[in-house]
Amino acid sequence: MKHYIFDIFSCEQMHEFGLKLASKVPNGTVIALVGDLGAGKTTLVRSVARGLNINEVVQSPTFNIMKLYLKGDRPLIHIDAYRLADINTDIGLDEYIGYETGITMIEWPLYIEKLLPDNALWIEITSTGETSRKIDVYSKDESLVEALE
Repeated sequence: MKHYIFDIFSCEQMHEFGLKLASKVPNGTVIALVGDLGAGKTTLVRSVARGLNINEVVQSPTFNIMKLYLKGDRPLIHIDAYRLADINTDIGLDEYIGYETGITMIEWPLYIEKLLPDNALWIEITSTGETSRKIDVYSKDESLVEALE
């Protein structure tokens, strides 16, 4: 599996990474976001939303579990699976994961990993300072990773 490492040193660079992500990934892409609280997962989702010309306020859907943003160039589905850690029942999320005409971004994806497609794009964000981050991008679909190089 091919990995691509980005070193981010500012909020502006994180924003630029999100804009690039929005422009490079094809419809149907599932992006699994991994990182500690405050690592920048929701910040990255906001930047992708801007890259898709979504002007709505993007907030973490922790209590709603999922938010749909349909007023942009492509739909953005934002899922926060944190509260699903102990859920053992089907709540219908599989209908939205890999939505064919948009991008699905999932925070805390390990809680619903069995619902993710094999070709999901994984992005692990590690804080290395106040505004600096290390971003590790990988997927079994190497073309997704190569598109970001």
